[in-house]
Amino acid sequence: MTVNPGHLPRDMDVLPDDRFLDREESWLRFNQRVLELAEDPGLPLLERVRFLSIFASNLDEFFMVRVAGLARRMATGLAVQSASGRQPREVLERTATVAHQLMLRHAASFADDVCPALAREGIDILRWDDLSETEQERLRRFFRDRIYPVLTPLVVDSAHPFPYISGLSLNLAVIVRDPETDATMFARVKVPPVLPRFVEASADRYTPLEDVIAAHLDQLFTGMEVVEHHAFRVTRNQDLEIDDDISEGLLQALERELLRRRFGPVVRLEVERSITPAVLELLTTELGITEQQIYRVPGPLDLAGLSAIADLDRPELKYPPFVPSKDSLPEDASIFAAIRERDVLIHHPYDSFATTVQRLIEDAAADPRVLAIKQTLYRTSGDSPIVDALIEAAEAGKQVVVVVELKARFDERANIAWARKLEKAGCHVVYGFVGLKTHCKLALVVRQDADGTLRRYCHIGTGNYHPKTARLYEDLGLLTAAPEVGEDVSALFNHLTGYSRQKTYNRLLVAPQSVRSGLVQRVDREIEHHRAGRAARVQIKCNSLVDEVLIDALYRASRAGVPVDVWVRGICALRPGLPGLSDTIRVRSVLGRFLEHSRIFTFANDGDPEVWIGSADLMHRNLDRRVEALVRVTEPAQRNALLDFMNLAMDDGTSAWWLDAEGTWTRRTPPPGEKLLDVQTHLIRSRRWKNVADG
Repeated sequence: MTVNPGHLPRDMDVLPDDRFLDREESWLRFNQRVLELAEDPGLPLLERVRFLSIFASNLDEFFMVRVAGLARRMATGLAVQSASGRQPREVLERTATVAHQLMLRHAASFADDVCPALAREGIDILRWDDLSETEQERLRRFFRDRIYPVLTPLVVDSAHPFPYISGLSLNLAVIVRDPETDATMFARVKVPPVLPRFVEASADRYTPLEDVIAAHLDQLFTGMEVVEHHAFRVTRNQDLEIDDDISEGLLQALERELLRRRFGPVVRLEVERSITPAVLELLTTELGITEQQIYRVPGPLDLAGLSAIADLDRPELKYPPFVPSKDSLPEDASIFAAIRERDVLIHHPYDSFATTVQRLIEDAAADPRVLAIKQTLYRTSGDSPIVDALIEAAEAGKQVVVVVELKARFDERANIAWARKLEKAGCHVVYGFVGLKTHCKLALVVRQDADGTLRRYCHIGTGNYHPKTARLYEDLGLLTAAPEVGEDVSALFNHLTGYSRQKTYNRLLVAPQSVRSGLVQRVDREIEHHRAGRAARVQIKCNSLVDEVLIDALYRASRAGVPVDVWVRGICALRPGLPGLSDTIRVRSVLGRFLEHSRIFTFANDGDPEVWIGSADLMHRNLDRRVEALVRVTEPAQRNALLDFMNLAMDDGTSAWWLDAEGTWTRRTPPPGEKLLDVQTHLIRSRRWKNVADG
């Protein structure tokens, strides 16, 4: 394993070789936790349906990116042994085994548990043969009017080669026989993605779209006998490979690569169990895949489409309505005056995005005293009020600088569109660094206040400037007019837009220069505090913990006796609870209504705690190949509230999953007669949890 030579463990702290869990299996275990939410009878039924959809969508992305990437590296000879000690082929085989198990469990949960529960609530998902004659007649008309015109059957014969099967498309493999010659032929019918995944046969009764098409194949192959038909679905490599040569226009390169993405190699073939060996062999041969890449499951395929069922207007089957708090900032006073008075810590979705972050940009755009607005944009919505406000500011003559990350995975096309929209309006659009993604969440407003002072107002966050996901993702942000933060953020924007080589900051840690080293230094400081008998503790909340240097630092802290708490949503390569290595480390995971997305780093520091929030996860890509920013929270009340938040998640009485040293996640169950606390529900009920006056 290769690590940064500047952070190699000291000889006295030589660590065992088997100290890392496999990152790919750890991700699959994260998706297993999502599936366990779908299996939970205590959750509202349509929310369970949504978790089934999320599981399927997550797994699609995992194959398109992680499995495809590993297969590509193996094919090119670039794959190396993983940090967990597994050879590339072992990783791929284990990944396939676990993915197979989870896909079967997912299908069983849908068919045996969730579908019957939906039926009891008057919502039926049925196959064609289970529909009434009246419903079938209605769908025959629907097929004729809405489906038939957009279908294109493609036959395979000596004059027609096997058609290209696009990634994530749902298809029917059809065998037809010519009654005049007795010859059989293969044909492919693509299920149109522009139509509903589940078609309504009658009120609250649905059937898969491919079943409707299959029932009418005789109309597509007139005069032919339809011998058999089977649904199948292909997943292809859809990760981007961009030449970052500065001489090539990144915008044009990305557009070309997006066209090529549709034609990546196949990494998974999903088929219904009923498929015959002959048809499966034909698909396997034509697609050029191995047995390991075939996933046989009970139908229907593509359950990501269950999101439409989850969206049904049945509020009694969903989480109770939730309205974010608007109390973070006074509505009847200037947002700039409020931020000048003190730092404001905001917590989405419990605090409204519209009345905090969005309001900052909108008010800045309309304020004649504002001279400039600078902002990073990684992902935002297509009809973003943030983008609209930036355009309004530029048209009003303000200097507007937007650092756009074109390579935000699966949002590339949308980012190209609104980057051009911003440029057309007169904004200065910068596409970040060659070789680095700009992932930090920063906004800077330069304003000449009434007293003549030129003051900088900043927002540093953990989440994207996306008003829709801000209602679904848990994130933190700091609004501040502190001069040292303004100086830091200005310097970082100069770094992003020019050739400044700023390496040190007042209240920021910035990747790739200083996030890893800054966090390791603070972990080492906790070790020294503990050895001297002073208060010491490390607490981390992140999406993923993979970086070996950080994990080794935590192991050394644990060996020294420092308590270490890790709250992780997704991947965790650290092995907690190993005697002599990680006895004092606890790892928890919280999943629920909102996607836990904030990153928090706290250090007890002999009773004067340091607390940081920001955009960086503890992964190689974040620490080495992205521009990330953490900001130190300095107001005591806000620090204490974040510490309370961390302690709440780690409490034995909180609903969470616990990780053991072997990589097994176990969902905490309450003692008989007791109930565990749900962190997210608790915060909804007490959503002004941290906006308290200092002292």
